[in-house]
Amino acid sequence: MTQLLKTALLQQRCSADRQANLQASEAGIRQAASDGARLILLQELHTGPYFCQREDPALFDLAEPIPGPTTGQLGALAAELQVVIVASLFEKRGAGLYHNTAVVLEADGRIAGIYRKMHIPDDPGYYEKFYFTPGDLGFNPIETSVGRLGVLVCWDQWFPEAARLMALAGAELLLYPTAIGWDENDTVEEQQRQLEAWQLSQRAHAVANGLPVLACNRTGVETDPVSGDRIHFWGHSFVAGPQGEILAEAPADEEQLLMSEIDLARSDRVRRLWPYLRDRRIDAYDDLLLRYRDHK
Repeated sequence: MTQLLKTALLQQRCSADRQANLQASEAGIRQAASDGARLILLQELHTGPYFCQREDPALFDLAEPIPGPTTGQLGALAAELQVVIVASLFEKRGAGLYHNTAVVLEADGRIAGIYRKMHIPDDPGYYEKFYFTPGDLGFNPIETSVGRLGVLVCWDQWFPEAARLMALAGAELLLYPTAIGWDENDTVEEQQRQLEAWQLSQRAHAVANGLPVLACNRTGVETDPVSGDRIHFWGHSFVAGPQGEILAEAPADEEQLLMSEIDLARSDRVRRLWPYLRDRRIDAYDDLLLRYRDHK
């Protein structure tokens, strides 16, 4: 028995024109729906450039509430096209309280749920701790008409604990809106190692949990207008099946609407052959709650 779900990932370039970015997203969503997609995933912070290249209090003005203008616009589109949309926004929760938040819009236009990014990086060019409060909603799948979505965001994708907890809570797919790229000062060999590690980590989440994985990354080169620093976003959005097999992959330097058909019933068949959840030694994992085990 098969249970087919047609999905779409929208890999975009982003400009400083918020409305132009949303119009491009809308055009891609409309095309995806026309091509039969029922679940559409947008990249991380898709309404504008990746602003975390520097720390600037003025950039908090980019944030918006949820519900708010973008969820209203995308919710109306979801209802019109009868599709589920996963969007990624800079959320203003309250004065001085901001999150990097993924929002799931149901096919009737309502907000099915949100996920606030739990793991917040702080690296050169990715100064997210300045802007984002760590999420406080935990790792809980969002129930939708196309299944239970385990939505995580970018830096979360490197942590097997996050994927596992989503799987244990009943997620049927893992989704990662993403904004990741190369430092142009790195060698070609180092850039390739980073890209392969990024894909390998997420494919491993698919294998370890017997779940499909959808990772939507941005593409293009973005230059910080103050520092002049650049990030070359590496694209390569992809969909992997529950054994880590690549079902679809976008190129590095092109915008693309990446379509893929997923058989949701395969997860159960795969888990019967590779019963990791059965064989987990939950009686021996207490040390996972430690930051580190000192060996002195």
